[in-house]
Amino acid sequence: MGKDSGPSQRQLRVGELIRHALAEMLARGDIHDDVLAKHVVTVPEVRLSPDLKLATCYIMPLGGQDVGPVLKALDAHKRHIRGEIAHRVNLKYAPDIRFRQDESFDEAARIDALLDSEAVRRDTDRKPLRIDQDQQDDDHDDD
Repeated sequence: MGKDSGPSQRQLRVGELIRHALAEMLARGDIHDDVLAKHVVTVPEVRLSPDLKLATCYIMPLGGQDVGPVLKALDAHKRHIRGEIAHRVNLKYAPDIRFRQDESFDEAARIDALLDSEAVRRDTDRKPLRIDQDQQDDDHDDD
């Protein structure tokens, strides 16, 4: 497999299992922390290294507020979270976990702003070329 081939099916499957386990833990309040109790945290994606020993969990508090404190709270409870994930997801080795801010929402907003820009609107508002009826009739006569 080449470098650009993307994650394997196993990486994707295990990442999805970890994502579900972490999301369930956060939704149920299994992680006892005052900061986490005040926020609804989404886990849009979990990426695993090829050897499945490192899981990068992308998180985003609802509304995008207080990302820093939420990341600190999750880092403080990293050992407990890893143990719970190992218990819930049947793997030979529980992966090390790191938490990162999910920036896909920011990227989507940036793309929306680009698509809504004047330069793009000018290109998309151009009227399509019309072929006159006489031109079409001439083309059919050549057949």
